[in-house]
Amino acid sequence: MIYLHVPFCHRKCTYCAFYSKPVVGGQWPVDSYVDALLAEMELRSGEQPHPIRTVYFGGGTPSILPLKELGRIVEALHRCFDLSRIEEFTLEANPEDLTPDYLSGLIALGVNRLSIGIQSLDDEMLRLLNRRHTARQALDALENARRAGFHNISVDFIYGLPADFQFSVFNFQLITHLSAYALTVEPGTALDVQVRQGRVALPDDEEVVRQYHALRQQFEEAGFRQYEVSNYARPGFESKHNSRYWDRTPYLGLGPGAHSFDGRRRRWNLPDNQLYISTLTSKTSLSSSTSLSSPPSPYFEEETLTSADAINELLLTSLRTVHGLSLSAIPQEYRDALLEKIQPYLACGWLTQAPKTQNSEIGIQHSELFFRPTPEGLLHADGMAAALFV
Repeated sequence: MIYLHVPFCHRKCTYCAFYSKPVVGGQWPVDSYVDALLAEMELRSGEQPHPIRTVYFGGGTPSILPLKELGRIVEALHRCFDLSRIEEFTLEANPEDLTPDYLSGLIALGVNRLSIGIQSLDDEMLRLLNRRHTARQALDALENARRAGFHNISVDFIYGLPADFQFSVFNFQLITHLSAYALTVEPGTALDVQVRQGRVALPDDEEVVRQYHALRQQFEEAGFRQYEVSNYARPGFESKHNSRYWDRTPYLGLGPGAHSFDGRRRRWNLPDNQLYISTLTSKTSLSSSTSLSSPPSPYFEEETLTSADAINELLLTSLRTVHGLSLSAIPQEYRDALLEKIQPYLACGWLTQAPKTQNSEIGIQHSELFFRPTPEGLLHADGMAAALFV
């Protein structure tokens, strides 16, 4: 699986803490960025020797890229990696970018899944978030995507806003997947400043929890099943790419700020466009010395995970999904302590315990058990995982 980070956007949303730079006056180094991205692909092509199953363009705003530049990137992907068995090719997009011509161009490039950032269907809330589109534009983008031939469409919503969600005009039949995120005030964002200055008043935790349950009920009534804390899908349309993050499948991340994982090491490109571009487009950088197994390069850092790190990551990711944690995935020496720490969450109903097999003739051993978060438990998944860390 490959993730490509596009660190540019038309303008910064007030809540966004991801690495991206707003385009100012239409001037941005798109050619230089793509040149550097292609150089990184060439340097790291050996890190993904197996056929690639999923490709994901995230950001930032990937739909800010002109089709010509996207074409250069896709051509390089085919040149550097085996995409013969690609299952899912996702591109994140903002509604205002999705013109009929752009959508047709994406299909021609092989994109088969769109993730559209709608966030709200309230124009006042969209202005509060500094979004460029209106609710009407968002709904039109969905219609255009369907007409263009997209059959796998995901949308992002944000709850925990000052105004509650209204879905009266939303056609759930147009989409196959949705993500609903609780608004988080990240330090250093514009929203953080607005809240601290008293210019924006957000609902309290009790109201946010009420919205979570209300949205979950609406989504399930519309035919969507929750499979992760923030993600819902029609049967068979769960995000293949994101699901592999949660089961800790190795992946390659390309672009400024992108992360990679090879099974025991994590690597992250530094969130610095200028450093990334200057390093990767210089002649001296074009050598295999920048592979994942090499000493750190100026544009990235890396760490080797300890066994405790790996277990803690497994706890953190598995308890965010409805599939939950299989005890057999935990090394034997940690199981007794984990079972003791997990009891309060079983008692309060945040977790349920079930056997992996119903064959009572062989008996049920600890290694055959798994623990699944309940809908209420999913709200507390990160806190539970942290309490269970080894």
